[in-house]
Amino acid sequence: MSKHVVFIGGGVIGLSGAAECARRGHRVTVIEGSPAQRGASLGNAGMVVPSHFIPLAAPGMVALGLKWMWNPESPFFIQPRLDPDFISWAWRFWRVASKAHVQRCAPLLRDLHLASRAAYAHLSASHEFGLVKKGLLMLCKSPHTLGEEAAVAARARELDIEAEVLNAVQVAALDPTVTMDVAGAVHYPHDCHLQPERYLALLEQQIRTAGGELLYGTQVIGFSKRSGHLNAVVTDKGEIPADQFVLSSGVWSAGLAQHLGLRMPMQAGRGYSVTVTDPVQMPQLCSILTEARVAVTPMGNTLRFGGTMEITRLNAPAQPRRVEGMLRAAQTYFPQFERRHFDGIKPWHGLRPCSPDGMPYLGRTQACNNLLIATGHAMMGLSLAPVTGQIVGQLMDNEKPTFDLTLLLPDRYA
Repeated sequence: MSKHVVFIGGGVIGLSGAAECARRGHRVTVIEGSPAQRGASLGNAGMVVPSHFIPLAAPGMVALGLKWMWNPESPFFIQPRLDPDFISWAWRFWRVASKAHVQRCAPLLRDLHLASRAAYAHLSASHEFGLVKKGLLMLCKSPHTLGEEAAVAARARELDIEAEVLNAVQVAALDPTVTMDVAGAVHYPHDCHLQPERYLALLEQQIRTAGGELLYGTQVIGFSKRSGHLNAVVTDKGEIPADQFVLSSGVWSAGLAQHLGLRMPMQAGRGYSVTVTDPVQMPQLCSILTEARVAVTPMGNTLRFGGTMEITRLNAPAQPRRVEGMLRAAQTYFPQFERRHFDGIKPWHGLRPCSPDGMPYLGRTQACNNLLIATGHAMMGLSLAPVTGQIVGQLMDNEKPTFDLTLLLPDRYA
Protein backbone atom coordinates (compact mmCIF):
# COMPACT_ATOMS: atom_id res chain seq x y z
CA MET A 1 0.00 0.00 0.00
CA SER A 2 1.36 3.41 -0.96
CA LYS A 3 2.40 5.68 1.91
CA HIS A 4 3.42 9.29 2.24
CA VAL A 5 7.00 9.20 3.58
CA VAL A 6 8.77 12.31 4.85
CA PHE A 7 12.58 12.28 4.89
CA ILE A 8 14.11 14.71 7.37
CA GLY A 9 17.46 15.44 5.76
CA GLY A 10 18.43 15.66 2.09
CA GLY A 11 22.03 14.50 2.03
CA VAL A 12 23.14 11.44 0.12
CA ILE A 13 21.54 9.09 2.67
CA GLY A 14 18.18 10.86 2.71
CA LEU A 15 18.05 11.20 -1.08
CA SER A 16 19.03 7.54 -1.59
CA GLY A 17 16.27 6.39 0.74
CA ALA A 18 13.75 8.74 -0.82
CA ALA A 19 14.62 7.59 -4.36
CA GLU A 20 14.20 3.95 -3.32
CA CYS A 21 10.85 4.61 -1.63
CA ALA A 22 9.66 6.55 -4.67
CA ARG A 23 10.70 3.63 -6.89
CA ARG A 24 8.56 1.38 -4.69
CA GLY A 25 5.53 3.56 -5.33
CA HIS A 26 5.46 5.70 -2.19
CA ARG A 27 4.90 9.45 -2.21
CA VAL A 28 8.00 11.09 -0.75
CA THR A 29 8.81 14.51 0.63
CA VAL A 30 12.39 15.47 1.47
CA ILE A 31 12.98 18.31 3.95
CA GLU A 32 16.45 19.86 3.92
CA GLY A 33 17.44 22.98 5.83
CA SER A 34 20.25 24.03 3.52
CA PRO A 35 19.40 25.66 0.19
CA ALA A 36 22.88 25.47 -1.30
CA GLN A 37 24.68 22.35 -0.13
CA ARG A 38 24.01 18.96 1.39
CA GLY A 39 26.23 18.75 4.43
CA ALA A 40 29.10 16.34 4.00
CA SER A 41 27.67 14.82 0.80
CA LEU A 42 28.70 17.28 -1.88
CA GLY A 43 32.41 17.87 -1.27
CA ASN A 44 33.51 14.42 -0.15
CA ALA A 45 36.06 12.15 -1.78
CA GLY A 46 33.50 10.24 -3.82
CA MET A 47 34.91 6.83 -2.95
CA VAL A 48 33.08 3.50 -2.79
CA VAL A 49 35.27 1.42 -0.53
CA PRO A 50 34.74 -2.28 0.28
CA SER A 51 38.33 -2.04 1.58
CA HIS A 52 37.08 0.10 4.49
CA PHE A 53 35.80 -2.67 6.73
CA ILE A 54 37.36 -1.21 9.88
CA PRO A 55 35.09 1.24 11.78
CA LEU A 56 36.37 4.56 13.11
CA ALA A 57 36.28 3.12 16.64
CA ALA A 58 39.33 0.88 16.22
CA PRO A 59 42.43 0.05 18.29
CA GLY A 60 44.95 2.87 18.26
CA MET A 61 42.54 5.68 17.39
CA VAL A 62 42.40 7.02 20.95
CA ALA A 63 46.20 7.04 21.13
CA LEU A 64 46.36 8.87 17.79
CA GLY A 65 43.87 11.45 19.01
CA LEU A 66 46.01 12.11 22.09
CA LYS A 67 49.23 12.17 20.07
CA TRP A 68 47.91 14.71 17.56
CA MET A 69 45.83 16.79 19.99
CA TRP A 70 48.26 19.72 19.99
CA ASN A 71 49.14 19.63 16.29
CA PRO A 72 46.98 22.17 14.38
CA GLU A 73 47.73 20.39 11.09
CA SER A 74 47.09 16.82 12.23
CA PRO A 75 44.71 14.64 10.16
CA PHE A 76 42.82 13.34 13.22
CA PHE A 77 41.84 15.66 16.03
CA ILE A 78 39.44 15.38 18.96
CA GLN A 79 38.63 18.75 20.48
CA PRO A 80 38.39 18.24 24.27
CA ARG A 81 35.64 20.19 25.99
CA LEU A 82 33.55 20.13 29.15
CA ASP A 83 30.34 19.13 27.43
CA PRO A 84 28.28 16.21 28.84
CA ASP A 85 27.34 14.89 25.38
CA PHE A 86 30.94 14.95 24.21
CA ILE A 87 32.27 13.34 27.42
CA SER A 88 29.69 10.55 27.14
CA TRP A 89 30.52 10.03 23.46
CA ALA A 90 34.29 9.99 24.11
CA TRP A 91 33.91 7.52 26.97
CA ARG A 92 31.87 5.15 24.79
CA PHE A 93 34.35 5.55 21.92
CA TRP A 94 37.26 4.66 24.23
CA ARG A 95 35.45 1.61 25.62
CA VAL A 96 34.49 0.14 22.26
CA ALA A 97 37.69 0.82 20.26
CA SER A 98 38.97 -2.74 20.41
CA LYS A 99 40.05 -5.60 18.20
CA ALA A 100 36.93 -7.54 19.20
CA HIS A 101 34.74 -4.65 18.01
CA VAL A 102 36.49 -4.57 14.64
CA GLN A 103 36.04 -8.34 14.27
CA ARG A 104 32.31 -8.01 14.97
CA CYS A 105 31.79 -5.15 12.55
CA ALA A 106 34.10 -6.06 9.67
CA PRO A 107 31.94 -8.73 7.95
CA LEU A 108 28.85 -6.51 8.03
CA LEU A 109 30.71 -3.43 6.74
CA ARG A 110 32.23 -5.55 3.97
CA ASP A 111 28.82 -6.85 2.90
CA LEU A 112 27.21 -3.41 3.01
CA HIS A 113 29.99 -1.80 0.96
CA LEU A 114 29.91 -4.61 -1.62
CA ALA A 115 26.13 -4.34 -1.93
CA SER A 116 26.44 -0.60 -2.52
CA ARG A 117 29.17 -1.14 -5.09
CA ALA A 118 26.94 -3.60 -6.95
CA ALA A 119 24.09 -1.08 -6.87
CA TYR A 120 26.33 1.69 -8.24
CA ALA A 121 27.58 -0.61 -11.00
CA HIS A 122 24.02 -1.55 -11.95
CA LEU A 123 22.89 2.08 -11.98
CA SER A 124 25.88 3.16 -14.09
CA ALA A 125 24.73 0.89 -16.92
CA SER A 126 21.87 3.31 -17.61
CA HIS A 127 22.99 6.59 -15.99
CA GLU A 128 26.21 8.57 -16.05
CA PHE A 129 27.58 9.89 -12.75
CA GLY A 130 31.32 9.43 -13.25
CA LEU A 131 31.70 5.92 -11.84
CA VAL A 132 35.27 4.63 -12.36
CA LYS A 133 36.04 1.01 -11.42
CA LYS A 134 39.84 0.92 -11.36
CA GLY A 135 40.38 0.31 -7.67
CA LEU A 136 42.05 2.27 -4.89
CA LEU A 137 45.67 2.62 -3.82
CA MET A 138 46.68 2.89 -0.17
CA LEU A 139 49.91 4.80 -0.80
CA CYS A 140 52.61 4.45 1.86
CA LYS A 141 55.64 6.70 2.28
CA SER A 142 57.54 4.40 4.64
CA PRO A 143 58.29 0.66 4.63
CA HIS A 144 56.93 0.52 8.20
CA THR A 145 53.53 1.83 7.14
CA LEU A 146 53.54 -0.46 4.12
CA GLY A 147 54.05 -3.38 6.49
CA GLU A 148 51.08 -2.26 8.59
CA GLU A 149 48.89 -1.91 5.51
CA ALA A 150 50.05 -5.32 4.30
CA ALA A 151 48.68 -6.77 7.55
CA VAL A 152 45.33 -5.05 6.89
CA ALA A 153 45.41 -6.44 3.35
CA ALA A 154 45.90 -9.94 4.77
CA ARG A 155 42.81 -9.44 6.95
CA ALA A 156 40.94 -8.17 3.88
CA ARG A 157 41.79 -11.36 1.98
CA GLU A 158 40.48 -13.40 4.92
CA LEU A 159 37.20 -11.56 4.34
CA ASP A 160 37.38 -12.36 0.60
CA ILE A 161 38.26 -8.78 -0.31
CA GLU A 162 40.88 -8.80 -3.04
CA ALA A 163 44.05 -6.90 -2.08
CA GLU A 164 47.56 -6.82 -3.53
CA VAL A 165 50.70 -5.41 -1.90
CA LEU A 166 52.85 -3.51 -4.42
CA ASN A 167 56.36 -2.09 -4.29
CA ALA A 168 57.18 1.37 -5.66
CA VAL A 169 57.99 0.08 -9.14
CA GLN A 170 54.71 -1.83 -9.35
CA VAL A 171 52.78 1.22 -8.16
CA ALA A 172 54.36 3.37 -10.89
CA ALA A 173 53.51 0.76 -13.52
CA LEU A 174 49.88 0.63 -12.37
CA ASP A 175 49.41 4.38 -12.78
CA PRO A 176 52.18 5.82 -15.01
CA THR A 177 50.33 9.12 -15.52
CA VAL A 178 51.48 10.53 -12.18
CA THR A 179 54.81 10.79 -10.36
CA MET A 180 54.69 9.29 -6.87
CA ASP A 181 57.29 9.25 -4.10
CA VAL A 182 56.22 6.20 -2.08
CA ALA A 183 57.65 3.00 -0.65
CA GLY A 184 54.72 1.03 -2.03
CA ALA A 185 50.99 0.60 -1.79
CA VAL A 186 48.13 -1.81 -1.30
CA HIS A 187 45.83 -2.03 -4.30
CA TYR A 188 42.14 -2.82 -3.70
CA PRO A 189 40.85 -3.50 -7.23
CA HIS A 190 37.15 -3.62 -6.28
CA ASP A 191 37.04 -0.13 -4.80
CA CYS A 192 35.86 2.63 -7.13
CA HIS A 193 34.98 6.31 -7.21
CA LEU A 194 32.39 8.66 -8.66
CA GLN A 195 31.40 12.33 -8.81
CA PRO A 196 29.15 13.06 -5.81
CA GLU A 197 27.38 16.09 -7.30
CA ARG A 198 26.34 14.09 -10.36
CA TYR A 199 25.03 11.23 -8.26
CA LEU A 200 23.05 13.60 -6.03
CA ALA A 201 21.59 15.34 -9.09
CA LEU A 202 20.52 11.94 -10.45
CA LEU A 203 18.75 11.08 -7.19
CA GLU A 204 16.95 14.43 -7.22
CA GLN A 205 15.84 13.82 -10.79
CA GLN A 206 14.53 10.34 -9.93
CA ILE A 207 12.57 11.68 -6.95
CA ARG A 208 11.00 14.53 -8.94
CA THR A 209 10.18 12.25 -11.89
CA ALA A 210 8.31 9.96 -9.51
CA GLY A 211 6.28 12.89 -8.20
CA GLY A 212 8.31 13.45 -5.02
CA GLU A 213 8.85 16.83 -3.40
CA LEU A 214 12.19 18.36 -2.40
CA LEU A 215 11.83 21.16 0.15
CA TYR A 216 15.24 22.84 0.35
CA GLY A 217 15.74 25.76 2.70
CA THR A 218 13.10 24.39 5.08
CA GLN A 219 14.02 24.10 8.76
CA VAL A 220 12.58 21.42 11.05
CA ILE A 221 11.73 23.06 14.40
CA GLY A 222 9.68 20.36 16.10
CA PHE A 223 7.31 17.43 15.85
CA SER A 224 3.66 16.63 16.42
CA LYS A 225 3.60 13.37 18.35
CA ARG A 226 0.95 11.52 20.32
CA SER A 227 1.01 8.16 22.11
CA GLY A 228 4.22 6.99 20.43
CA HIS A 229 3.01 7.97 16.97
CA LEU A 230 4.52 10.78 14.91
CA ASN A 231 1.80 12.77 13.18
CA ALA A 232 3.71 15.57 11.50
CA VAL A 233 6.99 17.42 11.20
CA VAL A 234 6.80 21.04 12.27
CA THR A 235 8.88 23.32 10.03
CA ASP A 236 9.43 27.06 9.81
CA LYS A 237 6.97 26.98 6.90
CA GLY A 238 4.23 24.96 8.57
CA GLU A 239 3.38 21.38 9.53
CA ILE A 240 3.96 18.48 7.14
CA PRO A 241 1.90 15.39 8.05
CA ALA A 242 2.76 11.92 6.73
CA ASP A 243 2.27 8.21 7.30
CA GLN A 244 5.94 7.39 7.88
CA PHE A 245 9.06 9.41 8.69
CA VAL A 246 12.78 8.87 8.15
CA LEU A 247 15.34 10.81 10.18
CA SER A 248 18.42 11.23 7.99
CA SER A 249 19.77 14.62 9.05
CA GLY A 250 23.43 13.73 9.52
CA VAL A 251 25.05 15.48 12.48
CA TRP A 252 21.78 17.24 13.31
CA SER A 253 19.95 13.93 13.77
CA ALA A 254 20.92 13.54 17.43
CA GLY A 255 19.42 16.88 18.44
CA LEU A 256 16.20 16.19 16.55
CA ALA A 257 16.01 12.68 18.02
CA GLN A 258 16.07 14.14 21.53
CA HIS A 259 12.79 15.91 20.79
CA LEU A 260 11.32 12.46 20.15
CA GLY A 261 12.70 10.88 23.32
CA LEU A 262 15.53 9.01 21.60
CA ARG A 263 19.12 9.19 22.81
CA MET A 264 21.45 8.74 19.87
CA PRO A 265 25.03 9.83 20.72
CA MET A 266 26.64 11.73 17.86
CA GLN A 267 29.58 14.04 17.30
CA ALA A 268 30.45 16.14 14.28
CA GLY A 269 33.55 15.07 12.38
CA ARG A 270 34.62 17.93 10.13
CA GLY A 271 36.35 17.10 6.88
CA TYR A 272 37.92 19.39 4.27
CA SER A 273 38.51 19.15 0.55
CA VAL A 274 40.21 21.15 -2.18
CA THR A 275 39.33 20.55 -5.82
CA VAL A 276 41.95 21.46 -8.45
CA THR A 277 40.42 22.28 -11.83
CA ASP A 278 43.61 22.06 -13.89
CA PRO A 279 45.97 19.64 -12.09
CA VAL A 280 49.59 19.42 -13.16
CA GLN A 281 49.16 15.63 -13.27
CA MET A 282 46.01 13.50 -13.23
CA PRO A 283 46.07 10.10 -11.48
CA GLN A 284 43.91 7.41 -13.04
CA LEU A 285 43.17 5.70 -9.73
CA CYS A 286 41.83 7.17 -6.53
CA SER A 287 44.16 6.83 -3.56
CA ILE A 288 44.59 7.41 0.13
CA LEU A 289 47.85 8.89 1.37
CA THR A 290 48.08 6.55 4.33
CA GLU A 291 50.29 8.39 6.79
CA ALA A 292 48.59 11.72 6.05
CA ARG A 293 45.07 10.27 5.83
CA VAL A 294 44.35 12.30 2.73
CA ALA A 295 42.06 11.03 -0.03
CA VAL A 296 42.89 11.86 -3.65
CA THR A 297 40.17 11.39 -6.27
CA PRO A 298 40.15 12.19 -10.01
CA MET A 299 36.69 13.56 -10.88
CA GLY A 300 36.32 14.18 -14.57
CA ASN A 301 38.85 16.90 -15.42
CA THR A 302 39.35 17.88 -11.77
CA LEU A 303 41.34 16.38 -8.92
CA ARG A 304 40.04 16.44 -5.36
CA PHE A 305 42.18 16.27 -2.22
CA GLY A 306 40.18 15.61 0.92
CA GLY A 307 40.81 14.62 4.47
CA THR A 308 41.00 15.20 8.22
CA MET A 309 38.65 13.95 10.91
CA GLU A 310 38.13 16.80 13.32
CA ILE A 311 35.75 15.83 16.13
CA THR A 312 34.37 19.19 17.13
CA ARG A 313 31.31 21.29 18.01
CA LEU A 314 28.58 21.82 15.45
CA ASN A 315 29.19 25.56 15.40
CA ALA A 316 32.99 25.50 15.68
CA PRO A 317 34.80 27.60 13.04
CA ALA A 318 36.77 25.92 10.27
CA GLN A 319 40.53 25.55 10.79
CA PRO A 320 42.56 26.65 7.71
CA ARG A 321 45.73 25.14 9.21
CA ARG A 322 44.28 21.66 8.71
CA VAL A 323 43.85 22.37 5.01
CA GLU A 324 47.46 23.51 4.82
CA GLY A 325 48.60 20.34 6.55
CA MET A 326 46.63 18.25 4.09
CA LEU A 327 48.08 20.05 1.05
CA ARG A 328 51.62 19.98 2.41
CA ALA A 329 51.37 16.22 2.91
CA ALA A 330 49.97 15.70 -0.58
CA GLN A 331 53.02 17.34 -2.13
CA THR A 332 55.33 14.82 -0.45
CA TYR A 333 53.49 11.91 -2.14
CA PHE A 334 53.05 13.69 -5.49
CA PRO A 335 56.23 15.78 -5.87
CA GLN A 336 55.12 17.39 -9.16
CA PHE A 337 52.55 19.34 -7.18
CA GLU A 338 53.63 22.60 -5.57
CA ARG A 339 51.82 24.88 -3.16
CA ARG A 340 51.16 27.40 -5.94
CA HIS A 341 49.02 24.81 -7.73
CA PHE A 342 46.44 25.22 -4.94
CA ASP A 343 46.48 29.02 -4.82
CA GLY A 344 43.13 30.75 -5.14
CA ILE A 345 41.09 27.60 -4.50
CA LYS A 346 38.47 27.97 -1.79
CA PRO A 347 38.48 24.91 0.50
CA TRP A 348 35.20 23.11 1.13
CA HIS A 349 34.33 21.69 4.53
CA GLY A 350 31.46 19.61 5.85
CA LEU A 351 30.41 17.78 9.00
CA ARG A 352 30.21 14.00 9.14
CA PRO A 353 27.88 12.31 11.67
CA CYS A 354 30.01 10.08 13.93
CA SER A 355 28.54 7.55 16.36
CA PRO A 356 30.68 6.35 19.31
CA ASP A 357 31.19 2.88 17.81
CA GLY A 358 31.76 4.06 14.24
CA MET A 359 28.67 2.25 12.95
CA PRO A 360 25.59 3.87 11.39
CA TYR A 361 22.21 4.12 13.07
CA LEU A 362 19.82 2.26 10.78
CA GLY A 363 16.41 0.77 11.49
CA ARG A 364 13.18 1.25 13.37
CA THR A 365 13.10 2.79 16.83
CA GLN A 366 10.85 2.33 19.83
CA ALA A 367 10.67 6.12 20.20
CA CYS A 368 7.90 6.27 17.56
CA ASN A 369 6.13 3.43 15.82
CA ASN A 370 6.29 5.13 12.41
CA LEU A 371 9.83 6.53 12.56
CA LEU A 372 12.88 5.05 10.86
CA ILE A 373 16.47 6.20 11.48
CA ALA A 374 19.19 6.34 8.80
CA THR A 375 22.19 8.38 9.88
CA GLY A 376 25.61 8.25 11.55
CA HIS A 377 27.58 6.93 8.56
CA ALA A 378 30.66 9.08 9.34
CA MET A 379 33.08 8.91 6.38
CA MET A 380 31.15 6.06 4.73
CA GLY A 381 28.00 7.95 3.75
CA LEU A 382 28.45 7.95 -0.02
CA SER A 383 29.92 4.46 -0.05
CA LEU A 384 26.95 3.04 1.89
CA ALA A 385 24.20 5.24 0.45
CA PRO A 386 22.62 2.82 -2.09
CA VAL A 387 22.43 -0.12 0.31
CA THR A 388 21.09 2.14 3.04
CA GLY A 389 18.39 3.30 0.64
CA GLN A 390 17.53 -0.32 -0.18
CA ILE A 391 17.22 -1.21 3.51
CA VAL A 392 15.03 1.84 4.15
CA GLY A 393 12.77 0.68 1.32
CA GLN A 394 12.59 -2.85 2.69
CA LEU A 395 11.71 -1.64 6.18
CA MET A 396 9.15 0.78 4.78
CA ASP A 397 7.37 -2.13 3.07
CA ASN A 398 7.68 -4.36 6.16
CA GLU A 399 10.06 -6.72 4.39
CA LYS A 400 12.82 -8.58 6.18
CA PRO A 401 16.05 -6.62 5.59
CA THR A 402 18.72 -8.25 3.47
CA PHE A 403 21.22 -7.78 6.32
CA ASP A 404 21.18 -8.38 10.07
CA LEU A 405 20.87 -4.88 11.50
CA THR A 406 21.64 -5.76 15.14
CA LEU A 407 24.90 -3.79 15.19
CA LEU A 408 23.14 -0.78 13.66
CA LEU A 409 20.03 -0.50 15.85
CA PRO A 410 19.16 3.14 16.58
CA ASP A 411 18.10 2.22 20.14
CA ARG A 412 21.45 0.63 21.09
CA TYR A 413 22.31 3.58 23.36
CA ALA A 414 18.74 4.33 24.43
